Amino acid sequence: MADQSISRFLADQGGDADPVETADWREAFQALVAAEGPARARFILDQLAVLARGPAVGWSPELVTPYVNTIPVERQPAFPGDLAIEERLASLMRWNALAMVARANAAYGELGGHIASYASAADLFEAGFHHFFRARNASQGGDLVFFQPHSAPGVYARAFLEGRLTEQDLAHYRQEITAPAQGARGLSSYPHPWLMPDFWQFPTGSMGIGPISSIYHARFMRYLTHRGIVDCEGRKVWGVFGDGEMDEPESMSALTLASRERLDNLVWVVNCNLQRLDGPVRGNGRIVDELEKLFRGAGWNVIKLLWGSDWDGLFARDTGQALVRAFAHTVDGQMQTFAAKDGRFNRDNFFGQDEDLARLAQGMTDEQIDRLKRGGHDLVKIHAAYDAAAKHRGQPTVILAHTKKGYGMGAAGQGRMTTHSQKKLDEAALLEFRNRFNLPLSDEQAKNLSFFKPAEDSAEMRYLHERRRALGGYIPQRQTACEPLPVPDAAAYAQFALQAGGKEMSTTMAFVRLLGALLKDPQLGPRIVPIVADEARTFGMANLFKQVGIYSSVGQSYEPEDIGSVLSYREAMDGQILEEGISEAGAIASWTAAATSYSVHGVAMLPFYIYYSMFGFQRVGDAIWAAADQRARGFLLGATSGRTTLGGEGLQHQDGSSHLVAATIPNCRAYDPAFAGEMALIVDRGMREMLLEQRDVFYYVTLMNENYAQPDLPPEAHDGVIRGCYRFGRFGDQTAREPLTLLGSGAILTEVIRAAQQLAAEGIPTEVFSVTSWSELARDGLACEQAALEGGEARTPYIAQLLAGSRSPVVAASDYVRAVPESLRAHLPPGRRYLTLGTDGFGRSDTRAALRAFFGVDAASIVRAAQHALAARR
Repeated sequence: MADQSISRFLADQGGDADPVETADWREAFQALVAAEGPARARFILDQLAVLARGPAVGWSPELVTPYVNTIPVERQPAFPGDLAIEERLASLMRWNALAMVARANAAYGELGGHIASYASAADLFEAGFHHFFRARNASQGGDLVFFQPHSAPGVYARAFLEGRLTEQDLAHYRQEITAPAQGARGLSSYPHPWLMPDFWQFPTGSMGIGPISSIYHARFMRYLTHRGIVDCEGRKVWGVFGDGEMDEPESMSALTLASRERLDNLVWVVNCNLQRLDGPVRGNGRIVDELEKLFRGAGWNVIKLLWGSDWDGLFARDTGQALVRAFAHTVDGQMQTFAAKDGRFNRDNFFGQDEDLARLAQGMTDEQIDRLKRGGHDLVKIHAAYDAAAKHRGQPTVILAHTKKGYGMGAAGQGRMTTHSQKKLDEAALLEFRNRFNLPLSDEQAKNLSFFKPAEDSAEMRYLHERRRALGGYIPQRQTACEPLPVPDAAAYAQFALQAGGKEMSTTMAFVRLLGALLKDPQLGPRIVPIVADEARTFGMANLFKQVGIYSSVGQSYEPEDIGSVLSYREAMDGQILEEGISEAGAIASWTAAATSYSVHGVAMLPFYIYYSMFGFQRVGDAIWAAADQRARGFLLGATSGRTTLGGEGLQHQDGSSHLVAATIPNCRAYDPAFAGEMALIVDRGMREMLLEQRDVFYYVTLMNENYAQPDLPPEAHDGVIRGCYRFGRFGDQTAREPLTLLGSGAILTEVIRAAQQLAAEGIPTEVFSVTSWSELARDGLACEQAALEGGEARTPYIAQLLAGSRSPVVAASDYVRAVPESLRAHLPPGRRYLTLGTDGFGRSDTRAALRAFFGVDAASIVRAAQHALAARR
């Protein structure tokens, strides 16, 4: 009978021309397993697969397995905890999370929040908290845990029971401004280290950022280990993400890197509640099957966690594989309906599909059918999956955990299309939720959404604290203790730039030379992390290949084509450069991992990520914003910056906006230096601010590939370089008439200087100021204005101080859109006409000279603008 059912199943899957022969093969294979064991069986299958993949057969294996648990009952380890207590604790977390969101929205309907996501993920979190997620302490590095952002209320609910948050804190969920006045701490909507710097470690609130970040953090841990900086062996990176989140390209973009690097320190738990914000993730398909195929194809170990322990008996009795056949034909849209309906509906519509299924449900009450758990809600099954994942070697692991969105919310939200937006429950729904999870609440407490915390000496609280003590402490918890890293004197590595003596070079080449010198410093050098996205040769960094090597977890198993060259490609296990291929998303994720090492690992690293400036803030701006949230410390180098310096590349490669975007990030210091000396001084100041003063800032510095004479940088200009502007020089007879003021930055400063020389030849004196940072000048001006608005001491903006004493027009030019120099207009001395030139519009392909004339930022255009401003003044 069993063979007939199996043959019928196979026929359903694609047809069977000879079921008897098929049964013979199956019996032979089962006999092999019984006699020789699974290892031998796998070996034989591998050998057959080699033959079958040849051109004569052209076979490849199906990547999707039946819709059942990967770990069968007989392979489940004994559950090591007190199941009853853990279930009670999970129920309390669910209640307090629900109460937190519902109370906030009862008081302020505009606050929002999410109940349903955590309701589906609560047990996935709790199994990790009780048995797997290790905290960092003095004796161990701890694990890294990326939390599903919409489940943040559940993490707060646990911290409340742990005593790390108060009832008043929970009462001020999403009220970060109001809370301090009430003696409470406001709780951020999602994991945000900037807002809760001692609590959240990783920002995951922008979908897709968490998954890619977790992969590169896991790889960076290997990098630290292989380079002998930090021993990360035995530590894990855990990521709990949503199945809808997997639609984000960042979520999927680095899967093959994780398998290629054999990152068995990485475990993803994908909460497959089958629902996005508006409806099913794959209503007409099955997201678990799709993800299994995707991850297996990418080389991951896949563990399917689909059905709870209550199903074990049904599977054991189902000798005819009726359940497997039924699951194979049930799409997610229908599965969602089953989740939203009661036991009677599921008896009639799922188990009523055929006689075999109906027999399985005989003897079960409607309530028992309703209470059949999906795997992601069964702590025993979750523990078995996590245990197998933690022990797996040689591959990253993904656990596809089947859950119900809004689990336990009943008619108010379980499995409903609208469940993601459910923020309030009526009294009947609250009482139903209480009863569903046997919560120790009176009717009045449930209706009033009272928070509940057991007595400190209760069995639940003792267990909670004991489990966390065994795992090293409480998480999430962000730490910042880190030894300052010495920074060498600028003269030791940058004298060639500070005293350039008119030598021609580009600021990109000057930076590469500076970086090479820094890498040789015995203390700072090993902590530097050079990062490129397949552009090292473009930026003249090939000389670093031999000097420090390119990191590879397996070294170099080939002889490179250019092995005889002094700039030959060299990979090594202790290599220092992270060469990320053509993936700006991957490179910025690596940069973030290095830039937050001071917090994550307690060891300061200094990443320098150099890239085409157009492919930074425009292409991966969301990831840069997340790095800012995570309080990153490091350098972003926007090479070939501006709209006219990269002449022939055209529209998509020419950057005219990155400084505008960089100015919107509060902890980003953005500079557009024109000269090597300016660049060197900025890098020196940045290193001291980040490594010695340990301030939570990062630097964006733009670089050019245009060669021109580099002047010496006089000591009196140093302060102005850092503050954003200094007087570069005066041109013409300054006594003849009041000089015109010209401002310029980056690639266009040389055009400004030429314009000043032409104007001087025409009898118009000028003074030229090098603007190293428009945004720093604008911030200073805004700070002065804000202080005045608040009744503080009046202060003159720095740019106004520099330009004081003259009433002549000011002409400002940059290689960026006019909005960049326009940011200074409100902070200039009163009465001075201000005319800005920029590169608005799409880029073009042509020579630098043609491009600058086209956009009106060349010397001739600046001269015309100056003459126009002077004429208008008269």
